[in-house]
Amino acid sequence: MFDFVLSPAHDLLNALSGHTGGLLAIILFTVAVRLLLLPLGLRQARAQRARARLAPEVTKLRKRFSRDPKRFQRELNALYAGAGTSAFAGIGSALAQSPFFLVMYRLFVSATIAGHSNLLLAQSALGVPLGEHFSAALAHSGVFGAPALIFVALFALLALVAWQSTRLVPDMPEVPMSGVLKLLPYGSVIAAGFLPLAAGIYLLISTAWTTAERSLRTA
Repeated sequence: MFDFVLSPAHDLLNALSGHTGGLLAIILFTVAVRLLLLPLGLRQARAQRARARLAPEVTKLRKRFSRDPKRFQRELNALYAGAGTSAFAGIGSALAQSPFFLVMYRLFVSATIAGHSNLLLAQSALGVPLGEHFSAALAHSGVFGAPALIFVALFALLALVAWQSTRLVPDMPEVPMSGVLKLLPYGSVIAAGFLPLAAGIYLLISTAWTTAERSLRTA
């Protein structure tokens, strides 16, 4: 059903990897996606700056309506609406990445694409097939085998990016369960444990890009 998307993506990545190798092809693909979504990233940056400017007013509202959460929420929404933003403004950038991530995932778990053999499954990064999963790497080479160690290195890099990302998440007590937001970046480490290597690399580059964007906004 999705061959009309997967087939051109397969041909593009396969042609690119023939010149650059599988690892660099995925990195270039990810960078291209993030450049395509850059306008959404800029919109998210503006929304975050607007919320930062309104932070003192939010604190006043919270104190004023501490005994009336529903009234506080109404006043907060009105405050954000007057400034042209909201507590959830800017999440479009994250949502817009989902289709590209799903395409990358399907490209490296499908044996055939549009009725033809999936040539991408023959590509590798650092000697590990791009369609390999961590569980398969463990089964084939053991915990200390080179394929498993490459996955471990990927997990470590994802954890490092997640740690830096949590340091940049602003405190938003007005948002329900806002504390959970500081834990969400570590979900990428867990996800990579069940994804093919190619999707894990995509996740690493994309989350590193997002974290770099946030660092520049707060600099």
